[in-house]
Amino acid sequence: MNDELILLKCGEISLKGLNRRRFESILLSNLRHRLRRVGSFSCQILQSTVTVSCLEQDPPEALLLGAPSLMDRAYDECLRVFGFVSAVRARGCPKELPLICELAAEYLREPLSRARTFKVESKRADKSFPYPSPQISAEVGAFVLSRFPHLKVDVHNPDFTVHVEVRDHLAFVHGDADPAAGGLPVSSSGRGTLMLSGGIDSPVAGYLMARRGLRVDAVHFHSFPYTGERARQKVEELARLVGRYAGDVDFFVVPFTHVQEVLRDTCSPEYFTILTRRFMVRITEAIALSRESGCLITGESLGQVASQTLEGLLATNCVAQRLPILRPLIGMDKEDIVAISRKIGTFETSIEPYEDCCALFSPKHPKTKPKLPELEREEAKLDVEGLVREAVEGTQLTLLRYGRD
Repeated sequence: MNDELILLKCGEISLKGLNRRRFESILLSNLRHRLRRVGSFSCQILQSTVTVSCLEQDPPEALLLGAPSLMDRAYDECLRVFGFVSAVRARGCPKELPLICELAAEYLREPLSRARTFKVESKRADKSFPYPSPQISAEVGAFVLSRFPHLKVDVHNPDFTVHVEVRDHLAFVHGDADPAAGGLPVSSSGRGTLMLSGGIDSPVAGYLMARRGLRVDAVHFHSFPYTGERARQKVEELARLVGRYAGDVDFFVVPFTHVQEVLRDTCSPEYFTILTRRFMVRITEAIALSRESGCLITGESLGQVASQTLEGLLATNCVAQRLPILRPLIGMDKEDIVAISRKIGTFETSIEPYEDCCALFSPKHPKTKPKLPELEREEAKLDVEGLVREAVEGTQLTLLRYGRD
């Protein structure tokens, strides 16, 4: 009997047409890159399923200390790779029915011993195998009952399900699969540039767009000395947490103090919030274009704050000259967003206290329905291009490489 391996089921890339091989190639590259931080693994794709096999032994000292095994750690990583819809630990054997029965009883001994009821589900991907799926299930079920006489068959609501898959080269046996990350492989849809703050929303927006196949760069606006180093470090940590799913993240920190001070000293206070947002979009677009990014990403949700009314969104859209602004949270309420942030592990970091550059000099009564002519009149008082250029030139880049920091 072969060593344990991981079976990963591909998601919607299985429905792709002539460019399917491109998606599969990116998916395998992403998976191998992620698993390199764990150890040496073989990854092969066949019939919309990827098999992951470990090529090395666990260090004896790690096992003595009760550390997670290489397969445990690899499985955890696999669950966060976009492009797979499910994952399961399995064992394989030659495609002979007696061997399959023996493998099912031996490999699944522990869960079968704990269960009171069970059933067998079989899939015969290799149609040349002489036994149809119902007969495979019946034979395996009978053998399991002979080994575990305390069990009863329950095809509707079993305590445990034995799964048998007969594929081209091997037969596999496993229990129920775990849901994986879903979506499309990161970078298969291009590159996006995320406006990342220290709040709850923008990390979730980055995660959702990475799930749709974008490689995500992150841009953070830092207003030293009004916002301190700890605030910057918090946002960098959020970028790293998003990177647990999105992979490598290029993290840009924009010096924003001068822009905000000029706005405070020159423009009407009621427009400060939306003018600040317009500058952020201009600067982010300039950075994105220099990186050949195809879009901007924000964590805006309709009506959530003063700058996120329809009029406010229009006012910020207008200054993005060449790239679209994607807003994956636009129709979500706060509970939806918080639920995702908890799931991906960013919530606890997001709610840590920090100084937010967007709150600096914020007026008591910001304009919620700004008119474009009014905004353009305010910006006519400024050297807009010069302020944007100065901020972009002062931007610092940190390369956050998943598993190598």
